[in-house]
Amino acid sequence: MPKTTKEDGFRDLKRRILTLALEPGADLDEVTLSAEYGLSRTPLREILQRLAGEGYVQIASNRGAKVASMDIAVLRTFFQTAPMVYAAIARLAAENRRASEVDDLKDVQQRFRKAIEAGAPADAALANHDFHACIGDMARNPYLSAALDRLLIDHTRLGRTFYQPSVPTDRDLIAQAAHQHDAMIAAIHKQVPATAVDLTLQHWDLSRDRIERFVRPDPLPFDAKDMAHAL
Repeated sequence: MPKTTKEDGFRDLKRRILTLALEPGADLDEVTLSAEYGLSRTPLREILQRLAGEGYVQIASNRGAKVASMDIAVLRTFFQTAPMVYAAIARLAAENRRASEVDDLKDVQQRFRKAIEAGAPADAALANHDFHACIGDMARNPYLSAALDRLLIDHTRLGRTFYQPSVPTDRDLIAQAAHQHDAMIAAIHKQVPATAVDLTLQHWDLSRDRIERFVRPDPLPFDAKDMAHAL
């Protein structure tokens, strides 16, 4: 790979983590990454430290860096916390938004729609990430924004499968998610906090089932009678 800047390397590693090109818990080998990005070890370590500070990467003494994991404890906290944070963010965004920010949100929504129409699940997941990050910026609450930024890392990784439909009904859910985005934009633009919260929670419920299916996949097929005999 041609030599890149630190900022380019930082953005690309974020993209690879969010789209599961680098899986949760994967080791990040400095030698390999230095060669890929055409960067020396010092700037690469600075990138990894920055990613660790934002929650994308975990760095342990004498063990190097790895992609932030999504173990049971992390997922349990995620499902408990996400709807509360999203609801609070939506309310504040509707109250505090600026007209120019609504325009920015509409631009991200156009990118989101183009991605789902093109059948590009990674691009759709990233656009959805940016959509909710924009709403977080509108809220103007540094405490909630920090929580939202961390939630969106895992939500984007878990929700990656939501934008890769396996049956026709999945496509209907994706279309419904896009319509909900439009309705959320309208509620924020009109500054109707209660509606923004209600739509946000509906949006969360829509994707939650697919996210849970990713966390809890269908069991492997087997013949129960044969298994009983084997035991």
